[in-house]
Amino acid sequence: MPIYEYRCLSCGHRFEQMRKMSEAPPPCPTCGEAVEKQISVSSFHLKGGGWYSDHYGLKSGGDAGGSSSGGGE
Repeated sequence: MPIYEYRCLSCGHRFEQMRKMSEAPPPCPTCGEAVEKQISVSSFHLKGGGWYSDHYGLKSGGDAGGSSSGGGE
């Protein structure tokens, strides 16, 4: 579930809450009035293996060097 940032239209209180995308915005926890969803910077986390965790391009050995020098001759 994503974390959304909300701002109260009446008192200006800002808060974050984890909600389903299909759920309606919650009421303000301070005054109970209506809130609006804010546009904020999101973050993400890459999980599992991949080129970054495998150090792609940093491997030294005969495979990378052999193919480039073999193609040039």
